[in-house]
Amino acid sequence: MMSSCGGVPMAWSDALTICGLFAVQCIYGLYMMFLDGLLAAGVPSLFIIVVACAASSAVVLPFAVALERKKWPKVWSPMLVLQLVIIALGGVSIYQVFMMLGVERTSPAIASAMPNLGPGFIFVIAALLRFERFDWKCKYTRAKILGTLVCLSGAMCVSFLKNPTPSVSPKSPVPGDQELSDGGGRKDWILGCFYLLTGVTIFACNTVMQAAALKRLPAPLSVCSITAMMGSIFSAIIQVLMEGNLTAGTAANISRIIGEIVLVGGVVIGLCTTFQVSSIGRKGPVLVSMFSPFQTVFSAFISFILFGQWISLGCFVGIVLMFVGLYVVLWAKNREDKKFAELTK
Repeated sequence: MMSSCGGVPMAWSDALTICGLFAVQCIYGLYMMFLDGLLAAGVPSLFIIVVACAASSAVVLPFAVALERKKWPKVWSPMLVLQLVIIALGGVSIYQVFMMLGVERTSPAIASAMPNLGPGFIFVIAALLRFERFDWKCKYTRAKILGTLVCLSGAMCVSFLKNPTPSVSPKSPVPGDQELSDGGGRKDWILGCFYLLTGVTIFACNTVMQAAALKRLPAPLSVCSITAMMGSIFSAIIQVLMEGNLTAGTAANISRIIGEIVLVGGVVIGLCTTFQVSSIGRKGPVLVSMFSPFQTVFSAFISFILFGQWISLGCFVGIVLMFVGLYVVLWAKNREDKKFAELTK
């Protein structure tokens, strides 16, 4: 045992989970840079999802069979199958489609900020569905709400302030100003924000759905392998419907690119996703989602190290707020779990 928030002991497994979730977000940040390179080379995002999810499923499946076969139900209930289909279709495929449509109609800054609203949405959904303890009279519930709001505030600050604002000559109009000056441009912007919010809502519901599926099938490796393969199939169908065929785009040296997607998107991200899903089963969707905004923090530091983009004072304040908010949530959940364990003795 080791000491932790407020003097309450924390198991080494809990500490390792927290460190692991931080590491996962750092890896996701590097993966986003890898994806940016692929997209810039002309590889369609849906094709990347198809290959990466299929490879991820293939990598995780042998471990699922070896370690979790005894946990598989003898009869797969229709509700469990429906939950797995929703996780694959919503969280893997439809979420990506809505985010792509949103980016096309808004801006990268808005698109990078919207997912940071996920923890707030997940907290509300998890509380309504009783996956998160919620009692307004309890000080730990109020502390979790406060910590979530503080973390979200910091995440939004980092998202909008991590990159310096480019200087624009008064004689040179900003691209998009003319379009936004008319009603059509404003409608397009509003529609893009709606797409992004819809995507984040789907992602939040998907995270809570993962917790529900793990109640029926306490085998995170199996859940990840099954949903990844179904997500690959659904994404392939969506690309065919949207573009007419399953294509790798205009990039050169497709075989090398597919190999990179399999290695990075399949092996590395597959293992990270599996760890994240297993953490949802152990710690709940809210706590795990609180770490997702730290991908933005890691990206800001990478931009500083590689490209010399200084972290502004507002961005630094946002980072501090994120860590303070996360600490408050960890403290509240740790005390809440201890109190609940004492009451159930």
